[in-house]
Amino acid sequence: MTHGTSKRIILMDCKPQTISPTRPLLGMTLTELKEAVTAIGMPAFTGKQIAEWIYSRHVKSFSEMTNISKANREKLALHYNIGLLPHVDVQTSKDGTKKYLFPVSNGKCVETVYIPDGDRATLCVSCQVGCKMNCLFCQTGKQGFEGSLTAADIINQIYALPEQENLTNIVFMGQGEPMDNLDNVLRATEVLTAEWGYAWSPKRITVSSVGIKGKLKQFIEKSQCHLAISLHSPLHEQRAQLMPAEKAMPITDVIELLKTYPFFRKGEAHQRRLSFEYIVFDGVNDSNTHAREIVRLLNGLDCRVNLIRFHNIPGIDLKTSDEKRMETMRDYLTKHGIFTTIRASRGQDIFAACGLLSTARKNENIQNDTER
Repeated sequence: MTHGTSKRIILMDCKPQTISPTRPLLGMTLTELKEAVTAIGMPAFTGKQIAEWIYSRHVKSFSEMTNISKANREKLALHYNIGLLPHVDVQTSKDGTKKYLFPVSNGKCVETVYIPDGDRATLCVSCQVGCKMNCLFCQTGKQGFEGSLTAADIINQIYALPEQENLTNIVFMGQGEPMDNLDNVLRATEVLTAEWGYAWSPKRITVSSVGIKGKLKQFIEKSQCHLAISLHSPLHEQRAQLMPAEKAMPITDVIELLKTYPFFRKGEAHQRRLSFEYIVFDGVNDSNTHAREIVRLLNGLDCRVNLIRFHNIPGIDLKTSDEKRMETMRDYLTKHGIFTTIRASRGQDIFAACGLLSTARKNENIQNDTER
């Protein structure tokens, strides 16, 4: 999700972090917390106490866990840490959007975007450092792949957020492909939705994907969170040029998979939302033919389409469609039964808008500082 120019790189710098040698408790499930405490000779119920202190009360240290004896708090501190890693930098947009830079356990950093909007506040979280998908229009893919985040790294973007208490929604639309780090994404969403965790409704969480064979099916069946598919073209050859992942799992295969689940089909009662993300490129995927093909492709699905403006990235000869063309496409899709919106661009002045996230230069700075 990022932009990359020399101006942007100067604005934020990721500094080396000292990662604790002890194991973080943040990101652990209730079962794992119980196993962690029994492994050091403490009763299993202490795991449930810790879950409440971390996920409900958001403590920053073991000393705050006052219903656990001092001796056991000291024992915990010998073997574990909370897992809290504060942000190392933040930029604030003129529209109120904030882009945070968070350290992660492999010594790199990721960007996380906080988007306040009236009585709503959405957090766009990352799940990988860089990305393997290498979509033509996305700055994250240009930095290559530098590792997947742990569940603790993912949850920390929420836990360490100063505005944590204001959040109403979370979207996995930051750096990385969620299905390429599915185990940790599922662990993180379990922590967020379980009664012993944050106890959020899955309806407050949306996970995006380009569509990865096998993994998408697992996600649909193991999670109740909303799903967003990166579409960007209904045409196979063109989508493959924009998104290399199309070659491994064509969008037609993705659609066929989605149609096998009743909760994604029209006419079925359900509360799980399916959406398709569509960046609109001038003269590339914004024709009447594309609009007709989208209608044909999505026929039978109960879904919505989000039209998104393209934000320029260096070296890529693409530009966004004008407002009139986007409105024409929106109206056509709506007229043909597909609820369609044009997504407002947020945080563009701090390179936090869709397609603009990248920590390549910042992570180079970490390595250089470490080698000095």
